[in-house]
Amino acid sequence: MKPLGGTLLIATHNAGKLEEFSALFAPMGIECRSNADFDLPEPEETETTFLGNARIKARAAVAATGLPALADDSGLEIDALDGQPGVHTADWAETGQARDFMRAMTRAHDALVAKGAARPWTGRFRATLVLLWPDGTEAVFEGAAPGHLVWPIRGATGHGYDPMFVPAGHDRTFAEMPLAEKNAISHRSNALTKLKAALAGTT
Repeated sequence: MKPLGGTLLIATHNAGKLEEFSALFAPMGIECRSNADFDLPEPEETETTFLGNARIKARAAVAATGLPALADDSGLEIDALDGQPGVHTADWAETGQARDFMRAMTRAHDALVAKGAARPWTGRFRATLVLLWPDGTEAVFEGAAPGHLVWPIRGATGHGYDPMFVPAGHDRTFAEMPLAEKNAISHRSNALTKLKAALAGTT
């Protein structure tokens, strides 16, 4: 696979995602920038899959900056809710002005209770990464982190739905873990491990 230069555009305005990617790429000597650094607008995500939406974001970022771009589309799939919120994970937090993930987590909890879903409320975070070079070369990497949901929420770190998600094999939520610990087992880290292996020429 083609090598990356010193700067990689992370095609997001999400500060939490940028922080995670920056920590994961730092050992490779790659500086991560975000859409916010270039005042890029958020492209409309019109696809029905994580891969489709990640491609939209990667293509828009490369076209605007000429830098290689890494776009991530990720979300939470809850088994008892037939895979929802899925690609609408962030939409559940929309309030019209800003994203409120307490609102999103409450919506997920209330939907599970209304459905009478038996515990444990199993599900998984999924992440799809699209790495796109200016010449159109593309690489796709996918990762997942299975686990279950808890209520009330627990923890003050992380972002999104982290305070209600306990990864399989653990008894703490993502939001109760230090960032480095979460990064070692997260869906995004799982996908990025595959990307790093490809960059190293081992796959």
